[in-house]
Amino acid sequence: MDHEIQLISDGDGLALIGDPMAVERFLDSNGLPSKDLGLHRLRPVLGAAAGAAQASSEIAANSGRWLKLTEESARLVTEHGLRTSSKTGLSSGVLKGNSGQIKGFVEFAKGPGSLLTNPAILAGAAGIMAQLAMQQAMDEITDYLATIDEKVDDVLRAQKDAVLADMIGVNLVIEEAMTVREHVGRVSEVTWSKVQATPMTIARTQAYVLRQLDALAEKLEHKANVGDLAKTSKEAESKVLEWLAVLARCFQLQDAIAVLELDRVLDASPDELDRHRLALRVARRNRLDLISRSTKHLMDRIEATAGIANAKVLLHPTASRAVVYSSSRVATAVVDFHGLLGIEGDRQALEAKRWVDAATEVKDKALETGAEGVGTARRLGNETFDKARSVTGKLSSGIAERALRRRGNDTEG
Repeated sequence: MDHEIQLISDGDGLALIGDPMAVERFLDSNGLPSKDLGLHRLRPVLGAAAGAAQASSEIAANSGRWLKLTEESARLVTEHGLRTSSKTGLSSGVLKGNSGQIKGFVEFAKGPGSLLTNPAILAGAAGIMAQLAMQQAMDEITDYLATIDEKVDDVLRAQKDAVLADMIGVNLVIEEAMTVREHVGRVSEVTWSKVQATPMTIARTQAYVLRQLDALAEKLEHKANVGDLAKTSKEAESKVLEWLAVLARCFQLQDAIAVLELDRVLDASPDELDRHRLALRVARRNRLDLISRSTKHLMDRIEATAGIANAKVLLHPTASRAVVYSSSRVATAVVDFHGLLGIEGDRQALEAKRWVDAATEVKDKALETGAEGVGTARRLGNETFDKARSVTGKLSSGIAERALRRRGNDTEG
């Protein structure tokens, strides 16, 4: 067992459990950053069951590390062929290697290790992995909010709506609970009692924001005049980023509640932990679907708005460019937001059509109408040339006459 590494994947992350040196060598050889899994937190799930003492000693002797399932780490799951359980949705297996040989960790061992055969340990590890994945997502949202122009706290404070104002208080309560959890190592009944009512406020705020985004999409839908579109698109440009920031904070706080919730279940009802983890996973996916429908509807309207502006670029070059510029900014913000939450989508960057390109397209369409169109274009071209030659001739005659008059005057003087 000294040179075995037990792997567990839940689709969001990958846990490695084994001898500390073996785990470290494996991670170093693959260049993968990781976080402490916190195996000591699994002891309460053992209870007084048979073999609890042996499992507890194995937990103490092993190291547990967790890493987000990226393209690189996902390759390990595929490469080593982890087996997936239809009941838990977890993929697991054991890697075996020789002492001191990093490259020895390449053979997949079909026989599972003792920790993986213990349902309580497996469920507890999966619960902790879910927490780490959500905390990673929370950190990424924090980075996202720090990079946008308007901080979400500033947006919330600037609002007069009671729904949004309540978010400030909820944020403080949840942050306090997370701090206590970090220092105590668990979520007590007292700590949980402080936060258990907050999901209603978060859900109400999320629903309010989604309605605001839907209202912006509908407003764009009912504008056909390029001037009106320019004004509405500019308004959307400033508002969408703010609403997305609030939406991101809602999602972050919902993940924080889920982290606290799993800790509470782990402490109070460990036998329900795996079912609760799976239920939270479904609920999180449903929230993502709801957000996705609203933001994708907005993206559809943004693309349609840009299309209208591009079609009218010849008549309204300045306004059309303004519409597409604002639309592009909104689209970029939504795409970044989708990437942050892991919402799939493939959107091309919106680009304002240059006036000269639009003019060329008009000319090309005229030439494509056939011989009559070509003849018309040629006739118009000849008439334009004749008019230009006539104007040039008149200008030349005028200049010559003025020159002769000036010369005559000089001679008389």
